Amino acid sequence: MDVKELYRQWCQQELEDADLTQELEAIASDEDGIFDRFYQELDFGTAGLRGVIGAGTNRMNIYTVRKATQGIANYLTARKGDAQVAIAYDSRNKSQLFARETACVFAANGIRVHLYEELMPTPMLSFAVRQLHCDAGVVITASHNPAKYNGYKAYGSDGCQIDPEMADEIMDSIGKLDTFRDVKTVEFDAAVQAGTITYISQDVIEAFYEQVLSQSVNRGVAENSGLKLVYTPLNGTGNKPVREILRRIGVKDVAVVKEQEYPDGNFPTCPYPNPEIRQALEKGLALCKELGADMLLATDPDCDRVGIAVRDGEDYRLFTGNEVGVLLLYYIASCKKASGTLPKDPICVKTIVTTKMIDAVAADFGVEVRNVLTGFKFIGGVIAELEAKGEEERYLLGFEESYGYLTGGYVRDKDAVDGAMMIVEMASYYKAQGKLLTQVLDELYEKYGYYLCSQESFAFEGAAGMAHMAQLMDSLRANPLTQIAGTPTSYVADYKSSKRVDLNTQEESQLQQPKANVLEFGLADGSTVIVRPSGTEPKIKVYYFVKAADKAAAQSVQDALRQFMGAQMK
Repeated sequence: MDVKELYRQWCQQELEDADLTQELEAIASDEDGIFDRFYQELDFGTAGLRGVIGAGTNRMNIYTVRKATQGIANYLTARKGDAQVAIAYDSRNKSQLFARETACVFAANGIRVHLYEELMPTPMLSFAVRQLHCDAGVVITASHNPAKYNGYKAYGSDGCQIDPEMADEIMDSIGKLDTFRDVKTVEFDAAVQAGTITYISQDVIEAFYEQVLSQSVNRGVAENSGLKLVYTPLNGTGNKPVREILRRIGVKDVAVVKEQEYPDGNFPTCPYPNPEIRQALEKGLALCKELGADMLLATDPDCDRVGIAVRDGEDYRLFTGNEVGVLLLYYIASCKKASGTLPKDPICVKTIVTTKMIDAVAADFGVEVRNVLTGFKFIGGVIAELEAKGEEERYLLGFEESYGYLTGGYVRDKDAVDGAMMIVEMASYYKAQGKLLTQVLDELYEKYGYYLCSQESFAFEGAAGMAHMAQLMDSLRANPLTQIAGTPTSYVADYKSSKRVDLNTQEESQLQQPKANVLEFGLADGSTVIVRPSGTEPKIKVYYFVKAADKAAAQSVQDALRQFMGAQMK
């Protein structure tokens, strides 16, 4: 349908959200504004929906949320007569509203809804799906995106985000619906009174805490460690659960960043509420220096990612997700080996864009490393395979470079409550030996070599930006880079065609991972560059992997790679 016609249709509706009416009126003479809101529908994929909050088919609003929910409802009711779903939401603007609208559509379709009564972390949604034997789940969140965004993550009955096949079928179902005519809904309070919508009990929350606590490797080690922490939930959902889990493991000295303590979808002190970004941590770092804390702990708004900064002399060193993952595997494997509890044939799972240093650490302890595509659902898939074989005890750790960790199979998504507990336990363990994590990490670099891994994003906003992204990926695929920054390319792996080509011999081999829009360039010096479009943002992400004798040498190589790839992204 014509963009202007779509705009007129929306203007003619008696919209239930006054903010949308005002926005539509404000853009009446803004052709670019109308086009951007209506030129497409938000894409529904394995990550669900994500977009700017506002009016139109290309925005997050109650109508796009209802339509997506109706598509999922049609998918579920076609397969099961008594389906159940779990729903959670985070601290973002309109998250509670979108969660209630989601519940109302499911209820109108005869699907029983289990809804958290207050905002909760994403991993607690994954847990509820499994604990309550639901057929699907939804969490309203845009993770660590800026305040103008919100999103809608969909989960299958296994507690993982939906797989590509299910996403395609739901997308097909959504595509057959008219936004205003084909969506069923009921009044929220009436559905609660009828029992179609029920609130998730404290028993489920308590069961989640017990599962997290069961992951401890050295119970009680934090109680008398004297570890001094600063914590920030970045105005998100982590405030209650993270502080509760820290209290239960005996951490007594936790100062919370006041400006970022309580839920606030505007994120006034951290425009990018992402623990990967230093700007989001400035308030926490200032408090660390004021109090002389050992470590800063930060979780993102939906509390599935956790970042840290550790005291390093008079300053604080920010650790990358790769570094924390390496430390966690070393801590878990070494402690379990020492106590005789390391399982037979242990497994660590990581994504293809995560550090290769993990392979060196894993080899020391006989740990198998499995590489999966980006997205924690693929790590969850490995856990599910192990569970189906009765071998779940083999799983030690799953992690990704973007600050997501999980040490148990009780959920099938990254969990910052578990991650925070394990990081603090690890820091307490080493503090008892007179070491900060900075010293432990430096010792690992000394032992295994210096691995420098980083990522940069190239943003492409709007319709023209999305088209340019696609063109760049097509060009790199059609004309693979034969050298990067003067270093010859030794192989190219195209995850879309599932082929890896050795450029020296021209031999082809098949990749084992599912198909994905990812290109990997292996260089003659052992460095690697990976290029992929983001699944949730209008960005192309480029990852750099370098190993050298020391940081300076690795940085020099990485700088050259970055400069070269930056020129390719124009």
